[in-house]
Amino acid sequence: MTAFFITSTGTEIGKTLVTAALCHQLRAAGEKVRALKPIISGITDDDWAASDSGIIADALGLPFHISTLDALSPFRYKAPLAPSMAAALEGRTLDYGDLLKVCRAFLALDGTRLIEGVGGAFVPLTGRTLVADWIADLQLPSLMVTGSYLGTLSHSIATLEAMATRGLPVKAIVMSESAGGGHPDLYESAEALSKLVRLPVMALPRLKGDKPWAQAPDLTHLLA
Repeated sequence: MTAFFITSTGTEIGKTLVTAALCHQLRAAGEKVRALKPIISGITDDDWAASDSGIIADALGLPFHISTLDALSPFRYKAPLAPSMAAALEGRTLDYGDLLKVCRAFLALDGTRLIEGVGGAFVPLTGRTLVADWIADLQLPSLMVTGSYLGTLSHSIATLEAMATRGLPVKAIVMSESAGGGHPDLYESAEALSKLVRLPVMALPRLKGDKPWAQAPDLTHLLA
């Protein structure tokens, strides 16, 4: 399997950092890699370079043209809310059939393909359809991103077990260090989680620079 879904336990956890780091690392290794973040909230067409879509475009070496944004993120909403709520504010509804069509066309391409979700694995997309339903319909294994904040062990285990109940395989977990101080030690938390979930758990520390994804430790082995 050379296609994976990047999901998480919640929003602003680090999915895009992981996606961008994988794109950068696979390209550096001379491998063909493609990425898609089909749904994004809290974005405008006029200023998207600093958005999650812009970060992925940068990691892929793509130009900051509107055509790039259309290809990476065709379902866009201005309000920084769950897609179901953000779409409603604009008098729209996410067309789930169209979303699957876009994703399946993307998965038919060559190379390693990464689809980044929106919010956590159980965020509502439209009606009663959740991100977890989207993952199931695409039949992809996931790479799950968690934070290092107090409570992340419970959130990580709960999300993982909920996915397992739905028959959704998870390849590995990346624990991305949460912003701010006062959190439990990243490496101790990652080790504790690894003993509880029987999956590879990799600690990803806070990274500096204007392109932190270029400084990330190797993540590509998690896809093996």
